[in-house]
Amino acid sequence: MAAKRGTKTSMKNMEKELLCPVCQEMYKQPLVLPCTHNVCQACAREVLGQQGYIGHGGDPSSEPTSPASTPSTRSPRLSRRTLPKPDRLDRLLKSGFGTYPGRKRGALHPQVIMFPCPACQGDVELGERGLAGLFRNLTLERVVERYRQSVSVGGAILCQLCKPPPLEATKGCTECRATFCNECFKLFHPWGTQKAQHEPTLPTLSFRPKGLMCPDHKEEVTHYCKTCQRLVCQLCRVRRTHSGHKITPVLSAYQALKDKLTKSLTYILGNQDTVQTQICELEEAVRHTEVSGQQAKEEVSQLVRGLGAVLEEKRASLLQAIEECQQERLARLSAQIQEHRSLLDGSGLVGYAQEVLKETDQPCFVQAAKQLHNRIARATEALQTFRPAASSSFRHCQLDVGREMKLLTELNFLRVPEAPVIDTQRTFAYDQIFLCWRLPPHSPPAWHYTVEFRRTDVPAQPGPTRWQRREEVRGTSALLENPDTGSVYVLRVRGCNKAGYGEYSEDVHLHTPPAPGTTRTAGTTAVPRMPQWRRRHPLLS
Repeated sequence: MAAKRGTKTSMKNMEKELLCPVCQEMYKQPLVLPCTHNVCQACAREVLGQQGYIGHGGDPSSEPTSPASTPSTRSPRLSRRTLPKPDRLDRLLKSGFGTYPGRKRGALHPQVIMFPCPACQGDVELGERGLAGLFRNLTLERVVERYRQSVSVGGAILCQLCKPPPLEATKGCTECRATFCNECFKLFHPWGTQKAQHEPTLPTLSFRPKGLMCPDHKEEVTHYCKTCQRLVCQLCRVRRTHSGHKITPVLSAYQALKDKLTKSLTYILGNQDTVQTQICELEEAVRHTEVSGQQAKEEVSQLVRGLGAVLEEKRASLLQAIEECQQERLARLSAQIQEHRSLLDGSGLVGYAQEVLKETDQPCFVQAAKQLHNRIARATEALQTFRPAASSSFRHCQLDVGREMKLLTELNFLRVPEAPVIDTQRTFAYDQIFLCWRLPPHSPPAWHYTVEFRRTDVPAQPGPTRWQRREEVRGTSALLENPDTGSVYVLRVRGCNKAGYGEYSEDVHLHTPPAPGTTRTAGTTAVPRMPQWRRRHPLLS
């Protein structure tokens, strides 16, 4: 019971593999496109018709020939089809394909039929013959039929020749391509006629030829062209188009592909635990991506709000400075206005001066007129050299935000540093290894670097190659002390910033000088030979 339930579940899960990408119903007479995807023959004809291709709707011999095969029986499928997007159809039509008035047959440049595959969203070339040059996927038809029988999709198969209401079909005829009840089968296969020789089969919804036929020559395919990756018949083999191609019998191709598919399927079935583990990892990655994406959104929003707060604070400061300058200028201009008003006839200053001039007591006049004269003199000078006490222009308060606008326009996510470039003119090895590098000109900045090194002249250890690391190196140089003498070191470096680690630099090989040697002579003790260090050791290729 459990096995039966598992089989039904497996068949139910397989349903999505049996749906046509155009009509979203189970395949009926599927055709194999050059991109290896499948589409119902009726759907393919409708798609080509929408593109303007006329006369390339497929092989007429593959159409059902039973009396019941009328447009009315297929209209429910056609009414629910989702056609390709209009922009893709317009693109194909504008490219010069399709039929149009005035086009001549047998032109110098034959028409090339392009088909917008609804599965891969690509435009595949069908050649001049269109759908007539495609193979039917008989295996897929058999799978669809087995699926229908296993899950009872669509209920019982009805007779296609009965008057409404039709009876349940009991027989099928491959030659007539129709299903019949007992009475209708006898009626359409009268005794003594050629149709009486038709062999009845089980009722089915899809009638297939007994074998896969070549669409070009209507002969059974016998070989497989590895170069073209296409099934061919005997006539196809001798055609010039397959000269020099690797052609193998169908049996060999069948066995090879079956072995490969069986091996791959066995591997998948034998690693179900691994698949489930990877699914769990992917689901965890999905959850982590959602959380990380939300955190990134909040971080960006916070930073932009911070920029807005700084701009608002700066705006208030600049407006305050303009306000103070404006008030100071208004005060000076108001004082100047009051000073000029005092010079008008009938003003207090002029009237006071006139009364002082009436004084006849000389000492008293001198005492009063001295201070008055200073005021009159300043007013007279201001009248002769008049200019406003303050400018009304605020041009000095204009802002130049070109650089800031460019920075805001170029505001983008931080990128990891590019691979550093080793400075071979400043990198050398003797009793110490000095490594120097620089970033490419347009590389994002690096906060720190990681330097990795290892010896290459030691026997390889099992497992992955182990590098020694110097983490968080500041600056663009590093000093490695006490290296082994007479050894070859390989070094590399990469930068890091808030976006993560960048790519490694190219590996650089450095050869440390040999160890100091000793010489012995008769009657003398060993005296160590002093090493002759070179300032820079050349880099090995």
